[in-house]
Amino acid sequence: QVQLVESGGGLVQAGGSLRLSCAASGRTFSSYYAMGWFRQAPGKEREFVTGISRNGGVTVYADSVKGRFTISRDNAKNTVYLQMNSLKPEDTAVYYCAADPTKVRAGVTGSDYDYWGQGTQVTVSS
Repeated sequence: QVQLVESGGGLVQAGGSLRLSCAASGRTFSSYYAMGWFRQAPGKEREFVTGISRNGGVTVYADSVKGRFTISRDNAKNTVYLQMNSLKPEDTAVYYCAADPTKVRAGVTGSDYDYWGQGTQVTVSS
């Protein structure tokens, strides 16, 4: 079992930056989990944003965030980060981190992940 807690969300103007954090507790973090970030905007389906492999060596991004967002992890701190730059109003959503205990590389669908955080709100004003 693992618990995930996101932080770092907030209100930012278009073009600005935010860094989200996802702190994990429970089983040994670095050895077991590929990690992902998803988001859900009001009235829309949850969508994949980015994922990172267990050792951080492989990352994958949705086309909509490529070149603007960067995922990273610090296994010593049991934390995954999402650096978001050049934010746009369409990035407004609740952002969730998720953990996958079964694969080395991060999947791109919600069903790949077993554990989820409670979410953190990101609002980008125009």
